[in-house]
Amino acid sequence: MSGIQPLLAVTPGEPAGIGPEILVRFHAEHPHFRIVAVADPVLLEQTAHTLGVETKIQDWRPGAQTRANELPCLPVDLAAPAQPGKLDPANAAYVLETLRTAAGLVRDGHADALVTGPVHKGVINDSGFAFSGHTEFLAGLAGVPQVVMMLAAPGLRVTLVTTHLPLRRVADAVTEEKLEAVIRITERALRCQFGIPKPRLQILGLNPHAGEGGHLGREEQEVITPVMRRLRNEGFLLDGPVPADTAFNPPRIAECDAVVAMYHDQGLPVLKHMGFGRAVNITLGLPFIRTSVDHGTALDIAGTGKADTGSLHEALAVAANMARHRQDDNGQG
Repeated sequence: MSGIQPLLAVTPGEPAGIGPEILVRFHAEHPHFRIVAVADPVLLEQTAHTLGVETKIQDWRPGAQTRANELPCLPVDLAAPAQPGKLDPANAAYVLETLRTAAGLVRDGHADALVTGPVHKGVINDSGFAFSGHTEFLAGLAGVPQVVMMLAAPGLRVTLVTTHLPLRRVADAVTEEKLEAVIRITERALRCQFGIPKPRLQILGLNPHAGEGGHLGREEQEVITPVMRRLRNEGFLLDGPVPADTAFNPPRIAECDAVVAMYHDQGLPVLKHMGFGRAVNITLGLPFIRTSVDHGTALDIAGTGKADTGSLHEALAVAANMARHRQDDNGQG
């Protein structure tokens, strides 16, 4: 792909949220990015008109050429007209169809990566669809049993062993099988999608002071260390288990390519503090590249032009960089 800009399929997400407006504004401000919107073209045209953004929407089909200063759009029709800030369950099926269509584009090689805008889980579930989030939905579409959530900001990448669980359930969910899968998927993605030949991972402990020799919990001794020992014997470069309260010191972060955290609020508060407005959500383990903005639908400011395009910019830039670096690993790209 050297010398050719990757083509990124973008879903704006909830049509009543800020997704459509940050997409049309971003395209007008950064026309050099090769993107194709998977959305209702009328929605994008109306959004551009309302905001006074000079962006012409170009009807696009797989294989068609893109033209400068026009936003290519693979049409998916809304069920009902969208109004900024006003959720309509009738459009939940539209949101899911944009995801199916865009994922199909990338899976079939018509685009190089998928970048998703913010969705509203509540209105999708209220409409009768069981939807726990982009990550699970895309894993189901791809038919993969295990995916890993990575959040990335300048200078720091964090992957999670457990994601959205109550704290009282976390310890039981950190199993040897789960931890090993997360480490393997993280290490492989860093090699094959980030261009890091020999990734070094920092593995956090679960308990304060990484268990303090078993006095503050035995998960480090009974689960985490045995997994790390096995993988080190295969050549993995792993540091830890590291106490979470010292793991994010600048010298430690500088010496690793990613931090593997045991639970959501162990790793993400630090990352979001470091990269506020520039964080990117990445799903590892899919057969295609997927990144996302790290913010919600912001219904309260939808249609006002106040939404910041910074996270979308980062999500697109990371996706393009991953697409450039992507390589096969034993025939599994």
